[in-house]
Amino acid sequence: MTKTSQSQSPPPGDLGPAQRDAAWERLGRDHFDVVVIGGGVVGAGIALDAATRGLEVALVEARDLASGTSSRSSKMFHGGLRYLEQLDFGLVREALHERELSLKTLAPHLVKPLRFLYPLTHRVWERPYVASGLMLYDTMGGAKSVPGQHHLTRSAALRLAPGIRRDALIGGVTYYDTVVDDARHTMTVARTAAHYGAVIRTSTQVVGFLREADRVVGVKVRDSEDGRTTSVRGHVVINATGVWTDEIQALSRQRGRFHVRASKGVHIVVPRDRITSDTALILRTPTSVLFVIPWGASHWIIGTTDTDWNLDLAHPAATRADIAYLLERVNEVLVTPLTHEDIHGVYAGLRPLLAGESDETSKLSREHAVARICPGLVAIAGGKYTTYRVMAYDAVEAAAQDIPQRVSPSITEKVPLLGADGYFALLNQAPQLAQTYGVHPYRIEHLLNRYGSQVTDVLDLAAGDPELLQPITESPTYLRVEAIYAATAEGALHLDDVLARRTRISIEYSHRGVACAQEVAELVAPVLGWNPERVAQEVATYNARVDAEIRSQTQPDDIAADALRAAAPEPRPEILEPVPTDG
Repeated sequence: MTKTSQSQSPPPGDLGPAQRDAAWERLGRDHFDVVVIGGGVVGAGIALDAATRGLEVALVEARDLASGTSSRSSKMFHGGLRYLEQLDFGLVREALHERELSLKTLAPHLVKPLRFLYPLTHRVWERPYVASGLMLYDTMGGAKSVPGQHHLTRSAALRLAPGIRRDALIGGVTYYDTVVDDARHTMTVARTAAHYGAVIRTSTQVVGFLREADRVVGVKVRDSEDGRTTSVRGHVVINATGVWTDEIQALSRQRGRFHVRASKGVHIVVPRDRITSDTALILRTPTSVLFVIPWGASHWIIGTTDTDWNLDLAHPAATRADIAYLLERVNEVLVTPLTHEDIHGVYAGLRPLLAGESDETSKLSREHAVARICPGLVAIAGGKYTTYRVMAYDAVEAAAQDIPQRVSPSITEKVPLLGADGYFALLNQAPQLAQTYGVHPYRIEHLLNRYGSQVTDVLDLAAGDPELLQPITESPTYLRVEAIYAATAEGALHLDDVLARRTRISIEYSHRGVACAQEVAELVAPVLGWNPERVAQEVATYNARVDAEIRSQTQPDDIAADALRAAAPEPRPEILEPVPTDG
């Protein structure tokens, strides 16, 4: 098993430097059927849906793939159990169907089943109430890949989760959902779209729209790395920018059909040994629910909050009050309370909720909406991470009326993501792979659950340099070769891309990536053409970002936290505020 030589074409779907240069040429030269703005999971899903229908597709993202909402979720690919109480059966059924599809076919290497314990706190009525909801949950999506609910006495629940206080429950119910590395999943959707011919280009910001009479016929883009500009022409442009929907809408000078409200959700990451439990937890709060989710082998993710956010959309900041709220809520049930010193990582994300222009439309906030704004321009917003494929389908269907040729039906429910085909067979062959590459079998399993059947592409990069199969010194969950693969194949352009999204070092270690920043920067430097000065700049920028986030998390309110976070330097220097033009 050897890596394809550099003189040959790289594997389809790679997003390395050579593909980036070729993509820029194509953006300015080709005429596309669909131009997608936004590299989150919905934009990537639209690119995949359109490309697999045989359409010519371009996707442009101002920053990095999944750099916004799609890397800052609760890490669940789930149906939304709490939406049953809101009688939103359609949304739950749809999400559960998508969960099952990803578990079985589309992304079994990335989407994993996860057992949850629901502690019961009220006698008589709560157990049958929860049981009836979970019965619907177990059956609505046609789930066959995970077990159904199981009822427990208090003693049995405490054996499963000894870290819960005895007086915090009277019994329990277990059920199954799923967990996913959202940033890795989004990036894989985008790479799969590239595999089927889509042009995917990050650090490429839309700065204007092209028009002919009353029709949008493309966009003007700027390379966020060097300031170059070009025009990208297409039959239809799809605005899939999430919380930036209104800003892009204003740039188009067209009146929107809906508005998006940003809701901030904060999560904390703590070591696994701080909570003794063999299962994830779902806890009721006065206003919603709190999830305690195993993350890898050594951490828990605890979240989330739900507060309005009207400040910097690119870098929402967690406050001292946000963190205190999460600690207070989870400590209500823990035998050994968590403290601020237990926290290894904190992240804040923004949900793009639909906010209608009247009370009648505002109820759509947990659904998604698609609108044809004008000829040649479609917008999509709202929805849940789990239903990205359905949202993509709806967006391409709406765009089809602006595409001259016949548009084939969607086939994405039959298109596994890169790494899915052959994944189960390679799991069975993990001992042989471990022997071939000289790494421990547990490393192979870890890599398979990140890269699937592309694991050999990753490991083959270390051919002739066994040091690359050693762990990153201060972040030993990851191998050195993984950082190189992030730059050669996964579209990482900056140190932050590698430490925050291609790996999750920035939230999994108490040093938040600072202790390994120099090592990782030096690993990717040859691939990305960095000289020593650029390496130093990337490290300094990353360290400043981490410092700003840590200091912002000591602030009492959003305004103070945002001011500190916004002062940190950007790795992409050419990101500009959208300004409407007549271009």
